[in-house]
Order: sequence, then C-alpha cells, then structure tokens
Amino acid sequence: MNCEYIAVGTEILLGQILNTNAKFISEELAEVGIDMYYQTVVGDNEGRLTDAVRTALGRADIVITSGGLGPTNDDITKEVVAKTLGLPLEFDEASMENIRQRFCKMHRDYNKTLQEKQAYMPKGCIILKNNNGTAPGCIIEQNGKIVIVLPGPPKEIQPMFLESVKPYLRKLSPYQLYSRVIKIFGMGEANVEEIFGERMRKATNPTIAPYAKEGETTLRVTSKCSTREEGEALVSKEVANICTRLGDVVYSTEDETLAEAVVKRLISSKHTLAVAESCTGGYLAQSITSIPGASEIFSEGFVTYSNEAKQKYLNVPEKTLEIYGAVSDETAKAMAEGLREVSGADIAVSITGIAGPGGGSAEKPVGLVYIGICTKLGTNVKKLNLNGNREHIRYLTVLHALDMIRRAL
Repeated sequence: MNCEYIAVGTEILLGQILNTNAKFISEELAEVGIDMYYQTVVGDNEGRLTDAVRTALGRADIVITSGGLGPTNDDITKEVVAKTLGLPLEFDEASMENIRQRFCKMHRDYNKTLQEKQAYMPKGCIILKNNNGTAPGCIIEQNGKIVIVLPGPPKEIQPMFLESVKPYLRKLSPYQLYSRVIKIFGMGEANVEEIFGERMRKATNPTIAPYAKEGETTLRVTSKCSTREEGEALVSKEVANICTRLGDVVYSTEDETLAEAVVKRLISSKHTLAVAESCTGGYLAQSITSIPGASEIFSEGFVTYSNEAKQKYLNVPEKTLEIYGAVSDETAKAMAEGLREVSGADIAVSITGIAGPGGGSAEKPVGLVYIGICTKLGTNVKKLNLNGNREHIRYLTVLHALDMIRRAL
C-alpha cells in the first residue's frame, strides 16, 4: 500500500512554522510497511485543497491530512474532504461532550456555536478521539481508498496517530520495515558509494541507502519483513558485513550522534574528560555536556582565547607562543598536556585554530586548526586544513575532536 500526505496551513507555506509532522508520519508509516510516494503542502484555500485531495486520491491508496480542523472559518480540511468524497457532515454528540470536558479542565469558557463546528463529522467515518485537544480526527473508507484526517499541532497528532491510526494501519499491511543505521566519520559519501555502489544498486531485501550530512555519512539498512525478528536477522547480517569492510570509520550502528557515542564510551570505560578550546569557544564542551549522563565523565572546560589565558590556565610556556604562535602543533600539544596536568582528567583535548573570516595569512590560512589529545599513553596532535565559513569550520573541528576522543578510547 502507498500513501500521500497533505499538510494544510498557509503558515507552513509562509515558513512561519516548521512542519515536523511530515517527518513523524513518514517514519511511522515506514514502520508498518506503507510506502510514502508524495507529500504536499497546501494553504487554507478551498479550491487548491480540493485539487490536492483529488490528486492524492487518484494516485494513492491512503491519503493523510494534517491541520485545518479548528473552529474558525479558515479551518476547512474536514469540510473539503467530506465534500470531495460526497459525504454530508453529521453532528456527533460524543465529540461535542469531549470538547465541553476539555474546556472545563482548562477552566475556560467556550463559544458553543463556534466549537460545534469541530463536532460535525463526515457520515460513516471512524471518529478518532482527541485526548490532547478539542478537534477530533477521523478515518473514512470509500471505494477502496482510505482518507485519514488529523489535527495539526504535534502534541495532538502524534498521540492520536500512535494510539488510533497506527494500530488501524498495521492491520491493513502484511509487512513492516525494520531499519538500522551505520554512522560513519572519516569517509565521505563518494568513497562509501565507490565501495558499496554495486551492492546498493542490486540489493532488494534488505536495501542499503546512503545519507550525507555535514562531515558525516550514514548508511541506512532496511528490510521489509513479516515480523521484527525476521527483519532484525536480515539487517544484522548486512550491517555486520558493511562494518567489517569499513573498519574504524564506523562510530556507531545505532541512531546516535558522534557526541552521544563518545559520551557513552567514556561512561562505560569510566574515563574522565577535560577540554581547552580557542577558536571553537566552548563548542566542544557544549556538545559533550548536552548529552545526558555527561556529568559522570566531564571534568572541566576552558575557553583560552588569548595567549595570556593559555599561559594562566594551561601553563603553556611563553616561549612556545612566541616562537611557534598560538595556532601551531607545539601550542596545541602544550595546551593538552597542561590541561591534563591541571585537571587530572584521563583524557585532555585542546583546540587552537583560525576559524575566520579574518585572521589568516599565507603561512596560516583561515581553516588551519590543530587538535591535541593527551592521555597516559602520550600526546598526539592532528592538523586540519578546513574550508567553509566560520561556523562550518568550528562544527567540523568539533567533529574531528570527538572522533579523536573515540579513537583514543
């Protein structure tokens, strides 16, 4: 079975809100083995919405709409769907009672005439109770097609979908999808494609699909299966084969960020971490401390932007700064070693570089970064020559620093 999703709302077209519902619905449909072929965004206009619904019904087994179920005149989704399907609207007392109780719980008065609009439902539909708002949703079955009308606010659509729609759809589909991701740092999408391109093109079940993100590559391995156990067996075998071929550029086979993977490993190995940053200005510390549980392993962080700060807090020798400069292999090494000494952390990481847009020179251009890492086994420094704007350089620097921590562990 295949589905088309229609998001209704002029505010989405104007960019005033981000349509997170599209991502949620796509992921949930994939879990029950229903393919999403089209997504449409249409404003609160009867003619254009009617055209969108008719087009969707002509090419999809299931049409899901979100938004436009409120009590005001511009909330027209339910009315347009009913009219397009040739169904009258009938007053539903149970829905009206739910609206009354909702307003009572909120200790708010309600306009009965205005709110009654939400209690009129297409004749013969399956009504979906809204436990988190006032507007009920509905499922309409007609001539082999299914139209599912849902509210727009994420706090309403998500529980309604999980509680009512997903169980309904699961009964219709004999299949479900099971996926795992392989997270890669240190090998670009083109190189991954070169290794696995033929396999990706020929694979049918499971399939392999690459996704590129700034500085990273992800492979998603997906199986269409009758049971989760069947899918897990198919996918796990493929994931193991891919990881064997890729080696240590794989940092995770779970849906987690590099920072999450690093914090997890620090916690499991009981290693503590301290960081000293210059051009990233605390970005690395923020990436680590934003992960739950980081307090177990994060010792302290310094932003040593000036040469004076590097000397004062990290004991970087003045002569090192004078001879080699703040952005150098030698300074990064001294920062990491000084940090480990003053913090007592198991792993100390230093960052010094030129993020731009100014401050570069022929000898030391914008994008030149040094990352130092000091452990009981010694100190290593990595030199990077990065391209892009200031934020991009800072972002990539942090990813490289996290990967160095991962490899050290």
